[in-house]
Amino acid sequence: MKENQFIASREKEWLAWDLWLKTPRQKQIEAGQAAEAAITLENLPSAFRRLCHDVSLARDRRYSSVLIDALQQRVLAAHQRVYGARGDLRGDWLDFLEAGLPRLVRAEWRFVLASALLFFVPLLLCLMLAQIFPESVYYILSPDEAAQFERMYAPETERPGALPSAAADGQLAMLLYYIGNNVRIDFQCFAGGILFGLGSVFFLVYNGLDIGMVAGYLTRVGYTQTFWGFVAGHSGPELIGAVLSGAAGLKIGYALIAPGRLRRREALSEAARGAVRLLYGAAFLTFCAAFVESLWSPIRSLPFALKIGAGLVFWGALIVYLCFFGRGRHAA
Repeated sequence: MKENQFIASREKEWLAWDLWLKTPRQKQIEAGQAAEAAITLENLPSAFRRLCHDVSLARDRRYSSVLIDALQQRVLAAHQRVYGARGDLRGDWLDFLEAGLPRLVRAEWRFVLASALLFFVPLLLCLMLAQIFPESVYYILSPDEAAQFERMYAPETERPGALPSAAADGQLAMLLYYIGNNVRIDFQCFAGGILFGLGSVFFLVYNGLDIGMVAGYLTRVGYTQTFWGFVAGHSGPELIGAVLSGAAGLKIGYALIAPGRLRRREALSEAARGAVRLLYGAAFLTFCAAFVESLWSPIRSLPFALKIGAGLVFWGALIVYLCFFGRGRHAA
């Protein structure tokens, strides 16, 4: 087959590739041509194989270098698009953090609100209960656990938030510990959703009770500055991360309980897409909290008022971010 015949037989699909890859040549494509040989998700694998075959034929038949180079450029661009370009991936993440995450939180506000109530109501109740009935702490904590928390936040401790035996391990060791602990809590709240949401409900309530009772107990024994000075800075991203993980689990559970007209498997698959993106946001907040918790929170030389003020600023910034960022922009 002569080169001009080969071009005539395959040109429409090459132009469709140009349109799909959004190259300047798309301006030359007429609407009828684009529709006739459009590249879609359904025909993408077979079309990509044909494009690779075109390169091989052009080489074997020794067609012009201009044609071979143009075909090779299409193959490389298509391969990069299909298998992921690093620059695009980075841009997608930045766009998700800038606008996609807050928009997603607002779209899933029912699950986020339910998760927040399940987590924060028990937390606040235990915090207040420990002030009124100090002995109630032993309904949640064992005497050994209570004594351990006292040692961790005693006024004389060199590094609040860490046991004396672990305080010498350094910032990196504590960073890894905090990441592991936070990820464990988030994963429990999310993965429990597969049990028709009951697991997520349990872990949200349990962690709320546990954190609230620890906070109430340490406040009651007078460790206000060491405890609240330590947790103020990282509490915002850490606790909101747990809430978002719980919301993702509740979304999974609701899809299993009320799939609507879909089969449960289909409903679960559809819900998982949004739930996993919520989990991405929770993971981002969790990692941010771990860095603050290991690098900022333990510094004893910082004034207590400064730590509390910084914590309030972080909380306010997170609330503004989730409530107002991403408005007025197109969906990601």
